[in-house]
Amino acid sequence: MTAVRGTRAAVRLGGASWRLRPRAITVTLLGLGALALLMALGMRLGEIEMGLGEVVSAIVSDGPAHFVVMELRLPRALTGALVGAALGLAGAITQAIARNPLASPDILGVTTGASVAVVAVMVAGGAWYGGVSGALAAVGVPVLALAGGLAGGVLVYALAWRKGLDGYRLVLVGIGVSTVFTNVKFWLLTIGDVNDASRAMTWISGSLHGRGWEQAVPVALALGALVPATLLGTRSLDALRFGDETVTALGVRTNLARGLLIVAAVLLAAVATAAAGPIAFVALAAPQIALRLAGAVQPPLLVSAVVGAVLVCAADLIARTLFAPTELPVGVVTAVLGAPYLIYLLIRARRERRT
Repeated sequence: MTAVRGTRAAVRLGGASWRLRPRAITVTLLGLGALALLMALGMRLGEIEMGLGEVVSAIVSDGPAHFVVMELRLPRALTGALVGAALGLAGAITQAIARNPLASPDILGVTTGASVAVVAVMVAGGAWYGGVSGALAAVGVPVLALAGGLAGGVLVYALAWRKGLDGYRLVLVGIGVSTVFTNVKFWLLTIGDVNDASRAMTWISGSLHGRGWEQAVPVALALGALVPATLLGTRSLDALRFGDETVTALGVRTNLARGLLIVAAVLLAAVATAAAGPIAFVALAAPQIALRLAGAVQPPLLVSAVVGAVLVCAADLIARTLFAPTELPVGVVTAVLGAPYLIYLLIRARRERRT
């Protein structure tokens, strides 16, 4: 049910209510339009170029073009959009809880934990991995990445817990654990066979190449389950930004709220990493871009998800076409574009501390 108070609209469900922010809704709709355009371009461009009419015709009719669109291009575009949405949402939750624009699932040990698990099997067990069938490898890598990402997130959470969960301590512990995982990953690459290390490097660069429905469906199911849960936690996120003492006075159970939201962020980032590898900087940049576009006081969840999807689809389009026919991993493009943005955030944070 929607109620209007003065000039502000709100959605009320039982005893809970959420404010409707017109600017955020406008940005979300525009972002969805941009996402649809990018996905359409992704399905149109390639070795076999098609017009938009041909793409639509290929979707509804059988033939060679139907296979190209429905089995190669559409699953890849959907996987990119879903992975970007999951990373953007996970980044928004992390930054809201830590109250730090530099926080992201990358520093929670999720992506580095997933990388260590996959690299360990590809390199240390290279002989076994090289002998399994392509289908088994396609299933095994996402499962390993998901398990490693969840293990990394749980480890950071456990080490950061001290009779409660403090956002600042969570960031510091996450940076330390991620650094250790990164060094372990590179050590494994060093001791492994050259061919195994090359295969592992391709995965840890983050890529949408060859992604199909088997990657898109699990991410879609995870988002379908976790997006409603995180939206229900929006009120807790709004309260957490005022500080623990104020939040406790408002009746919010801070440790429980933080814990559940962190678990949701870890699951989202782990599923996204399992589907496409560790795509850098999306979870860091998407919430901050969404915050400025929506004019909010903290990263808005839905807008961050849409911005993340747009960033990944745009980066994948660049990766496919910039040096065609050579294709870059999408993670390389996001890293090149995201590194200057990280430097900007660091400089901005330093100036704010001085003032």
